Amino acid sequence: MDELKFEQDLVRALLRDQHPDLAGLELRDVDGGWDNRQWRLGEELAVRLPRTERAPALLRTEQTWLPVLAKLLPLPTPTPVRIGKPSSLFEHTWTIARWVEGEPADHAPITRIDAAEILAEFLGVLHHEAPADAPANPTRGIPLAGLHVDSDGWAEVITDSATADAAREVWEKAVAAPTWQGTPLWLHGDLHPANVVVRDGMLAGVIDFGEMCAGDPATDLSAAWVLLPAGAASRFFDAYEHADEATIARARGWAVLRALGLIGIGRNGRLGLPGGKPTWEPAGYATLERVLAAN
Repeated sequence: MDELKFEQDLVRALLRDQHPDLAGLELRDVDGGWDNRQWRLGEELAVRLPRTERAPALLRTEQTWLPVLAKLLPLPTPTPVRIGKPSSLFEHTWTIARWVEGEPADHAPITRIDAAEILAEFLGVLHHEAPADAPANPTRGIPLAGLHVDSDGWAEVITDSATADAAREVWEKAVAAPTWQGTPLWLHGDLHPANVVVRDGMLAGVIDFGEMCAGDPATDLSAAWVLLPAGAASRFFDAYEHADEATIARARGWAVLRALGLIGIGRNGRLGLPGGKPTWEPAGYATLERVLAAN
């Protein structure tokens, strides 16, 4: 489906139709979101409606698997508590989930270095063996060589050629590193600044689990540079304990890839192009600076 725009009247009608006991709660618009549009419902809940072609499938992944994992995780997550069914009012599934309090990290970055241990604990719990029917993802948790990235085009995103060369070197080392040989582990799959929330400089919650899948934990471990402040990566890996040199090399490659994506989408936002997010550009450059400093 084409990206849709919704109004509160539709959300209120959906609540009255399927969840009337919640329909009287205060409804407030929430800025942000990529595949889903979100409203805060009362003090403890949020309503999420898909607005892109792929969004309903991502919501179904959250609806199926996040309730299973959330009870284990040491940080708040937007766990679905009610599921909206397709109807004459809205033809796709939708979700009522727990509200996670805090500011997205693309607006309020993590500044406390001891967030390294918080993130390590979260991923240490999440990264356990996934069941055979866990979702696969064509762009997460897979060998980096399978992504067919054209590193020669990076100079189009990174204007500094020296930075582009250094990023390409990190990427090539990551691709050449031994691939993951362990059993597929549960992954969040999409850890970047807009998908975590922060309070008082500390990581306070993890949101948007639509890309969750099974695979190589290096995808998530890139968050050591994507999310944490400068100088925190080594502290993170000491706390995480289970990443060998090859896994760290792959994680750095994923961090470079994520940085370039953030810069590109952020630049589009700065230029006023569709789908752009201006707050993502500085987050992408900060990620790139941190991961290249680890060379």
